[in-house]
Amino acid sequence: MKYIFIGKAGSGKGTQAKIIAEKYKIAHISTGDILRSTNGELKKEIDSYINFGKLIPDDLMLKILVKRLEEKDCENGFILDGFPRNIEQAKALDNIIKIDSAFNIEISDEETIKRMKGRWNCKKCGIAYNLVTAPKPKNPEVCDICQEKLTQRKDDTDEEAIKQRLATYHQETSPIIKFYNTVRVNGEQPIEKVTQDIEKAIKFLTLFK
Repeated sequence: MKYIFIGKAGSGKGTQAKIIAEKYKIAHISTGDILRSTNGELKKEIDSYINFGKLIPDDLMLKILVKRLEEKDCENGFILDGFPRNIEQAKALDNIIKIDSAFNIEISDEETIKRMKGRWNCKKCGIAYNLVTAPKPKNPEVCDICQEKLTQRKDDTDEEAIKQRLATYHQETSPIIKFYNTVRVNGEQPIEKVTQDIEKAIKFLTLFK
């Protein structure tokens, strides 16, 4: 089982990737997570870009990803969440490993803006809340766990910044949908229903393997 989860910011692809990965005992690989957890010489190379606000080159990102795919928890399969981000990365990845299918968690641009504005984070324990979807905090201003005051990222409250991110998504990420055998899933449904639709598609796909 080698899948890619695609979706706009706020689509819930990370949430769904985590749920499905746990259910099928496969690895959930978030590019953000592997960048944060990388150490040694690779870490130094990553920091040389991140610390100066530069994008990490595709060849370095692929090197990091290949190293992660060699770990034991990937033996039964994996879900890639956040990679590839453009068609060049997709083609480069295709030369290394064949992906079984991609799942596009679809939401409208309007829904993206609404969900992004509803995002709140706890800096102390790292929990992310969303006033539009889930999980919702009991008190919209305070973390349920540590009672720390919740904050929002500046780029989650600036509608023009969100629209720019959407424009980048449509230009760079959307072509990936055509590149893979992509299953479209309505991401504006409740979380449980989105999960059910993904599971149905997985069962259907495995019939033809």
